[in-house]
Amino acid sequence: MNKRVVVLGAGYGGLVAALKLAKGTPAGSVDITLVNKYDYHQLVTQLYEPAAAAKRDTEVRIPLKKLLAGKPIRFVQDVVTKIDPKEKVVTLEGGELSYDYLVVALGSETEYFGIPGMKEYGMTLKSVDEARLIRTHIERCFAEYPLDPRPELLTFVVGGAGLTGIELVGEIADWLPRLCEESNIPREQVTLYNVEAMPSILPGFEPDLVAKAEEVLKAKGVIFKVGSPIVQVEPGAVHLKDGGVIQSRTIIWTGGVRGNQIVVDAGFETEPRGRAKVNEYLQAVGYDDVYMAGDCCFVLNEQGRPYPPTAQLAIQMGNSVAHNLAADLQGRPKTPFVPKILGTVASLGGRDAVGKVGNNYKTSGRVAYFIKDLSQIRYLAKIGALMK
Repeated sequence: MNKRVVVLGAGYGGLVAALKLAKGTPAGSVDITLVNKYDYHQLVTQLYEPAAAAKRDTEVRIPLKKLLAGKPIRFVQDVVTKIDPKEKVVTLEGGELSYDYLVVALGSETEYFGIPGMKEYGMTLKSVDEARLIRTHIERCFAEYPLDPRPELLTFVVGGAGLTGIELVGEIADWLPRLCEESNIPREQVTLYNVEAMPSILPGFEPDLVAKAEEVLKAKGVIFKVGSPIVQVEPGAVHLKDGGVIQSRTIIWTGGVRGNQIVVDAGFETEPRGRAKVNEYLQAVGYDDVYMAGDCCFVLNEQGRPYPPTAQLAIQMGNSVAHNLAADLQGRPKTPFVPKILGTVASLGGRDAVGKVGNNYKTSGRVAYFIKDLSQIRYLAKIGALMK
């Protein structure tokens, strides 16, 4: 009887794991089932673009039917509600799946850090649907303003100045002049804030790249509030720790992630923010038949700190999981997972960016944007999406 492998989640880690496992095992030797809430793969790292009308929704989602065509992978569109690793059963809204091996790649959830009102009144950017909600909300604010000219309608707040927050605020800043022209509203009546609890934007980036990003974004009209944590959100108001209050109808929260609650509830060993602990082969602690990939788990760097949850890391984890799972199935030795961080590039809107490639090469402007675009093309080629 063929071994049954169930992969939960078709994000970067899960999709790569399923595709590579299908390619790396003999035909007919394993039954692979991929479970995902949506019938498409989302390019989550690009969601800031449709959120600010820079791309169509269809440009950041790829139908799984096309990606899996001709592959020995069964796709199940459903929502995971429970994992029972002792009984080797996954419960879905529409039924159950038993497995011999499980790959958990369910991604992360938003971390609100206990900020009152943030979950209730803040918008997040973790799916194509949420990107569409942000876009239509901002457009509605501009549509309402001529009929009800309240300043808070044209005051926009992005909470968090990590990669997602900076890329989103940069794209919104580029969008605002077009919105103003279409609505016949002077640009100076629109205010765009980026609020960050840490003393600097883009934590982890080197100071000269941070300075360059600030320079570019300030020239586009972005107002930074760094070292000013958000302490409360109310309808129409964002309260800061320094006592300041920003009157705004729009707060978009990009300030943090935590592990998936389903993973926590399953009883896997996790750290305080709910991300699963794994061994050197990316197996869940205590379960040799369960592999983990992506934001729902974590691995430590040489300094003993978790690597940031990025698409780059999730893709590498997906590759490693597939390799080691195939080794299990074929009785070969497994290989420890060793991340190779190739660099990080942050878009600043338009065709501008800052970043670092490898250990030493720092770049900015159009060259940096080209490098970011090239990495996206390489990924699409990897999953077979360029010709789809």
